[in-house]
Amino acid sequence: MPFAPGNAVNTIDPEHYQRQLDTKTAALREAFAPLSPPQPVIFTSPPLHFRMRAEFRIWHQGDASHYAMTPPGGDKPEPIASFPIGSSAMVEAMPRLLAAINATPLLRRKLYAAEFLTTRAGAVLATLIYHRPLGDDWQEAAMEARHRLGIELVGRSRGQKRATGPDWVTETFDVGGRQLSYQQVESGFTQPNAAVNECMLNWAFEVSRDSPGDLLELYCGNGNFTLALAANFRRVLATEVAKISVASALHNIAANGIDNVAVVRLSSEEFTAAWNGVRPFNRLRHIDLGSYDFSTLFVDPPRAGLDPATVALARRFERIIYVSCNPETLRDNLEALRSSHRIEQFAVFDQFPYTHHLECGVLLTRI
Repeated sequence: MPFAPGNAVNTIDPEHYQRQLDTKTAALREAFAPLSPPQPVIFTSPPLHFRMRAEFRIWHQGDASHYAMTPPGGDKPEPIASFPIGSSAMVEAMPRLLAAINATPLLRRKLYAAEFLTTRAGAVLATLIYHRPLGDDWQEAAMEARHRLGIELVGRSRGQKRATGPDWVTETFDVGGRQLSYQQVESGFTQPNAAVNECMLNWAFEVSRDSPGDLLELYCGNGNFTLALAANFRRVLATEVAKISVASALHNIAANGIDNVAVVRLSSEEFTAAWNGVRPFNRLRHIDLGSYDFSTLFVDPPRAGLDPATVALARRFERIIYVSCNPETLRDNLEALRSSHRIEQFAVFDQFPYTHHLECGVLLTRI
């Protein structure tokens, strides 16, 4: 049965939040029932102001420009009057930046889209994307807007990037009694719902407490889970394929004083080939795989889930911690792992309220 909770979503109304979440979790329980998991622990989201990042098209109409989004079921963007799910900092900054764009022809001309990256502490970074080259005149106009608005700006066009200052923000999360800081770069992936991400980090930390041996993490991104889990293991080997995410992960590991983590730029398929001795990788030349005593595998894959080779790799671990952004591929992977592992813990994270999406966390132990 496909995971399809129906139409009781996409209405942004805090009074209906719990009903919409109940609809989604009921569909999830039904879809996973054949696997006989334990009852899931449900982690809710704030009903408003939960998105730390968002992307908007810019809709030009006469002498004015507007933010625009494609509505559910629609095929083209439409102007929006408000964005109540955006962070408080984003909601406050959006009309001020739009007014500056409309008042400054150099900022408005051939502007195609705007992206916001914010933090719970109130930092705002806005990326403006253009269908034209950006010259020194754009830089001067952007610097003037930055000083007037207090918002760092990045300008992008094909093969070009300009910035008024740092192209990143710093977010902090409280995990297991520690405060962890994360550099989040404007073009890199970060979890959009900070409150729910903090729940995810603490859940992963708790289910991995007192773990023996070492941790292998695939798809580590900017080190989101890596920083939270490192304290529970002797050593951690983390892999990631995106260069910008690897750079952020290394920065974040150093910034938090963590000294038991190594990061290598490999895909999950490449790591599997290396560990199986199929082929060597120059990017692993400084890593002695034989020195690791892996007891636990942590995966947070893209929506496609784990490929068959990575599922086969996972069967070799005593414990698997699997965080998924796609319940359908998670269910397929759990079905494939059913002969070797059982589900010990099951968690649901409402990362995207008012949509049909849910994130899940599963702890598996070998039978």
